Amino acid sequence: MTSPQIPASDPVLVAPETWLIPNLAAAGPGQYLPVNSLLVRGSEPIIVDTGAPVHRQRWLDQVFSLVDPEDVRWIFLSHDDGDHIGGLADALAMCPSATVVTNFFATERLSLERSLPIRRLRWLEPGDSFLAGDRRMRLVLPPIFDGPTTRGLFDEHTGVLWGVDSFAAMTTGSVRRRDDVPEDLYVESFALLNSLVSPWHQWLDPARYRRHVDSVADLHPDTVATAHGPLLTGDAIGDAFDRVRAMAAAPRVMPPGQAALDELVAATVHGPAVA
Repeated sequence: MTSPQIPASDPVLVAPETWLIPNLAAAGPGQYLPVNSLLVRGSEPIIVDTGAPVHRQRWLDQVFSLVDPEDVRWIFLSHDDGDHIGGLADALAMCPSATVVTNFFATERLSLERSLPIRRLRWLEPGDSFLAGDRRMRLVLPPIFDGPTTRGLFDEHTGVLWGVDSFAAMTTGSVRRRDDVPEDLYVESFALLNSLVSPWHQWLDPARYRRHVDSVADLHPDTVATAHGPLLTGDAIGDAFDRVRAMAAAPRVMPPGQAALDELVAATVHGPAVA
């Protein structure tokens, strides 16, 4: 995290009272994987996911530079993957008035490594919503997901959709929006990352899957923020949904294998050999 090769990432205002909390992980020469979360300040501030453990202190600094932890009323946990719960324990301790919005299965899975305060939980499912002061937040099942506990979030007040792991793509650094990413990098990395996170797309019935994707697109979000991709606005939103629709019954995009690992190992700089 202290490597000068990883550009600094400051919070980005994406809608009124709504900030993307961006961080980056190195993913190759000049390429980075976004590791984002969201803060909706409003009259009842909402933290949407809590970052990755490797970014923990920076994530805490970013979020609580924008909101007093005593004011936070909600922590929305999209799912229990490690890169979404890195600051959860800290947020729970620092935000005593916050209720955690999650679901039964996420709570059960998390109980294997940590205890969540049962009296501070609310279990909701796609189609449910909760009122956070001046806005209603609707839970959705995103088009792409890698686990059974995943839930997206739509802010009916601003039209911002938290797509969780959907629409992932590499960036070239501290770029924020789809138009800032080189076309070839976006197209190639979008295909790879979305296939990696949901390899089940190869077995989907295209018509049935299209209905699901359409149900999310029909929310007509003004901005789509995701955990692992650039911000989507305007035509980039429809393009991303089209790319996901086209994945149904398409072959899996194969990830790098042993040959690539051998190259990485060979390129690793080792210490001097011991005589």
